[in-house]
Amino acid sequence: MKIVVLDGYTANPGDLSWDKLKELGECVIYDRTAPHEVTARASEAEAILTNKVVITRDMMGALPALKYIGVMATGYNVIDMDAACERGIIVTNIPAYSTPSVGQTVFAHILNITQRVQYHSEQVQLGRWTNSVDFTFRDTPLIELLGKKIGIVGLGQIGYNVARAALGFGMKVWAYTSKSRLQLPPEIKKMELDPLFRECDIITLHCPLTESTRELVNARRLALMKPTAILINTGRGGLINEQELADALNNQRIYAAGLDVLCEEPPRNGSPLIGARNCFITPHIAWATTEARQRLLQIMVENLKGYINNKIVNNVTPTAKS
Repeated sequence: MKIVVLDGYTANPGDLSWDKLKELGECVIYDRTAPHEVTARASEAEAILTNKVVITRDMMGALPALKYIGVMATGYNVIDMDAACERGIIVTNIPAYSTPSVGQTVFAHILNITQRVQYHSEQVQLGRWTNSVDFTFRDTPLIELLGKKIGIVGLGQIGYNVARAALGFGMKVWAYTSKSRLQLPPEIKKMELDPLFRECDIITLHCPLTESTRELVNARRLALMKPTAILINTGRGGLINEQELADALNNQRIYAAGLDVLCEEPPRNGSPLIGARNCFITPHIAWATTEARQRLLQIMVENLKGYINNKIVNNVTPTAKS
């Protein structure tokens, strides 16, 4: 079986091993693949693996040997699923591999905003502590998390992970979720979306990007938030109207935002959030710890083994849901 990895670099820039994948067949690994290169590179492949390279209906039509697409991520919107179903192509994804790492990044942003660790470290390097008349130096508010209310939008595995960490800090946890109150542990309170935005000190987004959640954070909801509130997004950039969030930050309508995702990645055309007041942006790295990427590669191999052995796991093709 010929296996082609179209964009392997982000998952494995060289610090991990492809050996287990290579044991499954003739394997060709590309760091990156442009759209016009897909059909030539995958022309004889029975299995292709992609992270962000889009696989369209036309591409599938030009790849008669293709039987399996392994998405090296949880989201699989890069695949034309209707076309895959019509052609009998199995599509798998990799769920939950980055749950601990994403939760860790949520609190990295929260702690950076509340304790201003990066800022004060930079001030030390600039000599401001050295020149301080006191034993301590600070010139921004420092915020304690104990007793603060955190609102979690979407209570899947990552949302639960964040909730557990928040409880460890002594926070009060509220969630907007499709789960019933009876399904929630007593320390997590269910709340509707608008009251969540109105009452919580921190809002963190962990819902999928769909037509119903696109720009869920907009001027109307931002107007509900406390002026001391913090917004965190490690989900998808499209959950937020970027201009309206930038306006809310610049006008001090909310206190701060910590973001790991933007609508355009990388933001080659710019973003109103770059340079916005108290907006802290990381370049989509929440998923990318060494441990999470190792899990990704392990699950990727197990998914492909399942296909080879006719014991398919993590199947996201429409027939798997019928």
